[in-house]
Amino acid sequence: MYELAQLNIASMKAPLESPLLADFVANLDRINQLAERSPGYVWRLQTDDGDATALRPFGDSVLVNLSVWRDLEALKAFVYDSDHVAIMRRRREWFDRMPQAFLVLWWVPQGHRPDVAEAQARLLHLQQHGATPAAFTFRDPFLPPA
Repeated sequence: MYELAQLNIASMKAPLESPLLADFVANLDRINQLAERSPGYVWRLQTDDGDATALRPFGDSVLVNLSVWRDLEALKAFVYDSDHVAIMRRRREWFDRMPQAFLVLWWVPQGHRPDVAEAQARLLHLQQHGATPAAFTFRDPFLPPA
């Protein structure tokens, strides 16, 4: 059995503590809780503060979101069919447009929790090779291994 891992990164237009990102920060707990209550949610990377905003493996201005879901349909439902959509539509207020892929999906064995290094490697693979079974996108998905 496999589960779907996802990483997305976002380059902030200003520091997290700035007035520009205040509304994003104000909604962070609500959206994280929504994810955790969503059908098919399995796990998300977080620090003791309950989010991953303190983790900056891609640079000081880049936020990471790393999570695991039951399957592609569950993640799609959260991303596109929940209150998450309203926040996602506002992303240009808070985050710079990224020149390369900023979201990657990949299958992991059930129970496996990817770390940031694994997620970085998958994003780099997608950026260098395009969508493959090892690293793909919503637009170009792959089925889990047989």
